[in-house]
Amino acid sequence: MWLIVTSCMPTAEGAHHYVFFNRDRERISDRVFIEATAFEGAQLKYTWRELEPDKDSYDLSAMEQDLSFLVSKGKKLFIQIQDSSFNAKTVNVPDYLLKDGRYNGGADKQYSIKGDDEEHAIVEGWVARRWDTAVQERFHKLLLVLGKKLDGKIEGINLAETAVSFGESRRLFPKGFTPEVYREAILTNLMVLKWAFPKSVTMQYANFMPGEWLPDDDRSHLRTIYRRAKDLRVGVGGPDLLPYKPGQMKHAYPLIRELAGSVPTGVAVQDGNYEHINPKTGQRVTIAELVGFATDYLKVDYIFWCTQEPFYSEKLIPFLRGTK
Repeated sequence: MWLIVTSCMPTAEGAHHYVFFNRDRERISDRVFIEATAFEGAQLKYTWRELEPDKDSYDLSAMEQDLSFLVSKGKKLFIQIQDSSFNAKTVNVPDYLLKDGRYNGGADKQYSIKGDDEEHAIVEGWVARRWDTAVQERFHKLLLVLGKKLDGKIEGINLAETAVSFGESRRLFPKGFTPEVYREAILTNLMVLKWAFPKSVTMQYANFMPGEWLPDDDRSHLRTIYRRAKDLRVGVGGPDLLPYKPGQMKHAYPLIRELAGSVPTGVAVQDGNYEHINPKTGQRVTIAELVGFATDYLKVDYIFWCTQEPFYSEKLIPFLRGTK
């Protein structure tokens, strides 16, 4: 049975509000953001490709500049490390991974699939070969380098969502990939992430896992991620704040809610979320409903708001000004 948030004016006091500027780094200097006391800081995305332009050569200059600027304005930095993309022309892993045969291509295609028609699947992006031991070792080294420089200085770090799209029949599975091997790789990443960042908040976006669909086909892949995160004290969350959307209600949402209070939890408001039709009302969600669902039902610690207009300027900013 779903809980219906009925608060007339949900308070935003319980959550830490960050603006997700994606890769638009220059926007952290926006006057509205700087002056909005409701926003504790910015969440910025950095790709593996830009952080390690050459093997064992790391460039953290952009990240360090952003941190320095935000601190000077009394704001905090939450970073997202991106190793996947949602564009067929964009690969977010370093070139050396793509060219060196030891890494089996470094990244693999993800697909848009209508129903079960995998024969006509369309490439919709790329994801690092997270399940490949050689690639994973390189990613772990990146996390350790970042931790050495930034742990305790940044508010937190999150890894990109666990969802990947290779279909279900195995005909589109990349080399060496199985849902079970992938699950174990994610579990290892959690451990290394916490090891690299013992002081700052650590978080894994865990929304869906390949090879299962809850609740009817539950292979315990997603549940295992959440159980291990709790054991390691790694935070959990995910992209898309979509109140009462059935898929999310059967996957990440109840698991996030279950861990609230025991580990840091967060949810990201992505482009399109402001236009979500609440299935309980049949109407487009309001900012009050988004905040209420995030804080009253999910009980998250962090909300990362995207800057989709006109909602960001005309709806979100005025609402938060009225609740702080």
